[in-house]
Amino acid sequence: MEHKYTNDLIHETSPYLLQHAHNPVNWNAWNEKTLAKAKAENKLIIISVGYSACHWCHVMEHESFEDSLVAQVMNKNFINIKVDREERPDVDQVYMNAVQLMTGRGGWPLNAIALPDGRPVWGETYLPKQQWVSALEQLSKLYTEKPEKLYEYADKLEQGLKTLDIVTLNTDEPVFESDYISDAIKTWSTQFDNNLGGMNREPKFMMPNNYHFLLRYAYQTNDEKLQDYVNLTLKKMAYGGVFDQIGGGFSRYSVDKKWHVPHFEKMLYDNAQLVSLYSDAYLITKNELYKDIVTETLEYVKRDMTTENGAFYSSLDADSNTPEGELEEGAFYVWQKDSLKTILKDDYELFSDYYNINGYGLWEHGNYVLIRKDDDEKIIEKHQVTKAILAEKKKHWKETLTPIRDKRSKPRLDDKTLTSWNALMLKGYVDAYRVFGEASYLASAEKNANFIINNQLREDGGLFHNYKNGKSTINGYLEDYAATIDAFLTLYESSLNETWLTTARDLANYTFDHFFDDTSKMFFFTSDEDESLVSRSIEYRDNVIPASNSIMAKSLFKLSHYFDNAHYRETAISMLNNVKPEMQEYPSAYSNWLGLMLNYTNPYYEVAIVGKDAKQKISELNKTYLPNKLIAASTTENNLPLLENRYSPDNTFIYVCVNKVCQLPVSEVDKAITLLKK
Repeated sequence: MEHKYTNDLIHETSPYLLQHAHNPVNWNAWNEKTLAKAKAENKLIIISVGYSACHWCHVMEHESFEDSLVAQVMNKNFINIKVDREERPDVDQVYMNAVQLMTGRGGWPLNAIALPDGRPVWGETYLPKQQWVSALEQLSKLYTEKPEKLYEYADKLEQGLKTLDIVTLNTDEPVFESDYISDAIKTWSTQFDNNLGGMNREPKFMMPNNYHFLLRYAYQTNDEKLQDYVNLTLKKMAYGGVFDQIGGGFSRYSVDKKWHVPHFEKMLYDNAQLVSLYSDAYLITKNELYKDIVTETLEYVKRDMTTENGAFYSSLDADSNTPEGELEEGAFYVWQKDSLKTILKDDYELFSDYYNINGYGLWEHGNYVLIRKDDDEKIIEKHQVTKAILAEKKKHWKETLTPIRDKRSKPRLDDKTLTSWNALMLKGYVDAYRVFGEASYLASAEKNANFIINNQLREDGGLFHNYKNGKSTINGYLEDYAATIDAFLTLYESSLNETWLTTARDLANYTFDHFFDDTSKMFFFTSDEDESLVSRSIEYRDNVIPASNSIMAKSLFKLSHYFDNAHYRETAISMLNNVKPEMQEYPSAYSNWLGLMLNYTNPYYEVAIVGKDAKQKISELNKTYLPNKLIAASTTENNLPLLENRYSPDNTFIYVCVNKVCQLPVSEVDKAITLLKK
């Protein structure tokens, strides 16, 4: 296929950048060569940030970046840089902070204008073509006629950026109390939607870490009202159109309050964390709906998001082509009433009641997004069918509709691999294995862990961030180390393969060497080996993915127990103490930190299992939800601090310890659980 235009992005591997390689805009990738060119030519820089699954990014590309007249304005007066925010979260973070400072809002596509030295002077998200061109022309004119005004503004904005995400060392005595957490939840609960789950606003994001923390807190404090709220949220998300009722897996968020119509992109990181969340929720409730969600989500990941070498792809696009060839959001997923009647025939009445092919499930233009409103028991009673018949019907509907849907134009796949997101999915597989005991889940986790070791771990002990077509090119960010350490610790507890534990420790030591800030006792997002940006930030507020610093702090807490390491222990305490002053104001942005605080306010157990039956004992132990424990285990002699001198060739003993003080060993799992629940 011949293209009229080809720009410098043709040499990139990111699917998002390659989507723009044939725009008439002279796009460049973010690199030293491009930045040097801007300085040499003394031109303003356009930095346009997006990602492959972003609907409005595609809209702006179609309206503006594919337009040759718009391209003329951009090419004449600017050096144009396209950034995949998932490949370069460090660049995205700097310019997103700038745009939020300038406009009070953020989002993607993110479009910033910077001076030749990279310092931002203007920014916006999506803009229609005329507004975009008008803004460019005004800025270009100002830069030509009164450049000093832009430089003056850049100086002020730079100072503002450098004060953002700066953490001051908290020198107060670290005091972590349960009342502090309960007060934070009281503040938070004023925003709960107690009818439809989630927060009382729209759009609704799943925010898995929020509900994972609330699930744990409600269980550990026996707070039935909070348990009901979390379970309502999990049920409504599972029933909603935000969950793909035919193919499994979750979209990124719902645009409405009832979780019905999603923004249809499917992100690996959401599905990874939701597998972990629903697995733990099943362990507590034994609700079969939660098990189905995990099973169907992992089937989706295996089918659509997994490579032959065990790595995971990044996302599926929100948009796909209609039969008429138009790119349209959700086209792959929606159904029309008449076609469903034709396909399902006599089953249509039951199907339409189950998935609401009615006013409740109608989206727009005669399209229905499948959504559940009633539980199976209500449907069984209403339609006078048995549980077995309904289960068979659901299986039949999916088997009938899936091949028909698969004939449609599929959403585009972002087939790059990111270390941090892969580690989240690895952890999801381990959590599902821990709860359900399905051997294939552990095999998938171990295959992915080996992919990370063999492809992303460098000889110098550092990690790469990305992987595509056999190449890893971008130095890892703190999120890559934090997520991988966390995943490897989780994998060790289920597999007993000590490689994962020692690799987690080695990666933690590497982050101290290259990311640690001695002044604040926190970790920078970027390595000291990376080229410097306008500002070097510390990411500590939890979002759709927990902050890299909160994941790090939790892992250092665990590593301090495994290796009896005071430096890890003191760092975790300092980190938590640093963010404590902010946590009660906006608890939903600190849920992972609050989870760490629970480790200090409740007893935290070290469970050491030593002997030939250790794996079997762990499997039994894992049938009970015990979030305030770590497991160290071995089937042979072992010199780990928690296992040393505890091996007996004739018995398998379980030691339950708190702060290195251990109860007498027991050999029965139920007795150990009694000690853990005291």
